[in-house]
Amino acid sequence: MTPPLHRDRSLEELEHDRWPAPSADDTRLVATALALRSRPIGELTVEDMRLLIRQDIGLPYLLPLALEVLRDNPMAEGHMYEGDLLSAVLTRNPAVWTEFPELGRELRAIVSKLTGVSKLTGLPSDARQRAERLLAQ
Repeated sequence: MTPPLHRDRSLEELEHDRWPAPSADDTRLVATALALRSRPIGELTVEDMRLLIRQDIGLPYLLPLALEVLRDNPMAEGHMYEGDLLSAVLTRNPAVWTEFPELGRELRAIVSKLTGVSKLTGLPSDARQRAERLLAQ
């Protein structure tokens, strides 16, 4: 079962875990991820969620939010390409869907709607393959 969504709280608050502040030696990706962990999750953009989910950060809290976005717009896009949020969600370790089966069922429903209109062809091959495996289950 996924934890309740407290959109006014940050990942740091929700996980009760403060990570160190970004340092001058950090890459832009690391500095961005560290900064996003202190922002309330309800304020995160599609791009913010895509970035954090790709890094496996805050999945119990961010996957439900991402699925809300994908329910309305399965091909929602951050700064990379159309469908980049879906691709980030699809390419998580399959164990996450075992841990949160209700989210896996919702993702499967979202992906199944896309196959009828051949939208999966716009996704990178790894995401497309994961979507096809998800539907075959």
